Amino acid sequence: MKRVVAVTMVLAALVSLLGCSPRAKTEDVASGGPLPDTGTGEPGASPKDSFTIGMSQCNLGEPWRVQMNEDIKRAAAEHPELQVVFKDAQNKTEQQQAQVREFITQGVDLIIISPKEAVPLTEPVAEAMKAGIPVIVLDRKIEGDNYTCFIGGDNVLIGREAGKHLVKLLGGKGKVVELKGLETSTPAGERHQGFMEGIKGSNIEIIFSADCQWLEPIAQKEMNSALSRCAQIDAVYGHNDPSAHGAYMAAKQEGKGREKTIKFIGIDALPHEGVKYVEEGILSATLEYPTGGKEAIEVAMKVLRGETVPKTITLGTRLFTPDNVAQGGLAIPAG
Repeated sequence: MKRVVAVTMVLAALVSLLGCSPRAKTEDVASGGPLPDTGTGEPGASPKDSFTIGMSQCNLGEPWRVQMNEDIKRAAAEHPELQVVFKDAQNKTEQQQAQVREFITQGVDLIIISPKEAVPLTEPVAEAMKAGIPVIVLDRKIEGDNYTCFIGGDNVLIGREAGKHLVKLLGGKGKVVELKGLETSTPAGERHQGFMEGIKGSNIEIIFSADCQWLEPIAQKEMNSALSRCAQIDAVYGHNDPSAHGAYMAAKQEGKGREKTIKFIGIDALPHEGVKYVEEGILSATLEYPTGGKEAIEVAMKVLRGETVPKTITLGTRLFTPDNVAQGGLAIPAG
């Protein structure tokens, strides 16, 4: 009888230990097998008390995207019931397509994706929706509207404000270099469109443009070409702050002092990047492009709880210049 009691006590202790294993809230995964079971969902079963979100980031080569992931992690940490699995597509469209499909196979509860390109990621997102997995599209759009919610800044507005500010800086005339983002991504097209609207009616002329894929080394290389070809450059409009900074470095390294006469404008306004460049006198202006990471988790929680969410959430911006950077910039609301 004593032996039976002892065995029973050991088994009870083991069950207690297994049931109290802590669950990680966020996890960086390059590839993986099945994700932890988060509930059966069967009739009569207990309601789900934990959820797994799959996050596919198009790359981590841009500081802004690193910040987006950090904002998602910080927001998710406020919800102990959440586990976020991060994947980095390393700027490869095919890899991001595979990541979305892997999340579908693994049966995550919700997918957040910041697509590299619109068209190639449209079908994988549609497959997730067909499988009953909600999808939040963050920052860059896909084709159509077969997703749960899109969250992003108003890139046309941001581009327009950049153009209007440049008209003011240059007195309505000048020659400009435009260093674009990846042209197959929606923000690049929208930031160009908005910029053209902003300079409309002025005598500002774009004399050189290039697809820099959002990357500073490419922007620096393209700016070297512009400097060698164009005797007069009054300003550079970079589709992000790394591009504007790369252009500044190219002008400075040329050794002719042109970095002192050219106005450089960027977009993103991370505190340690674009805003800092304005404070240091490198950029004449930068416009905030919110990552949407915090908002993505807020929307995800509503979706997972069965609440209705808007189809589109558009975030505002801020213009940072040497005159207002100490005060936190000038707020420009969306719409």
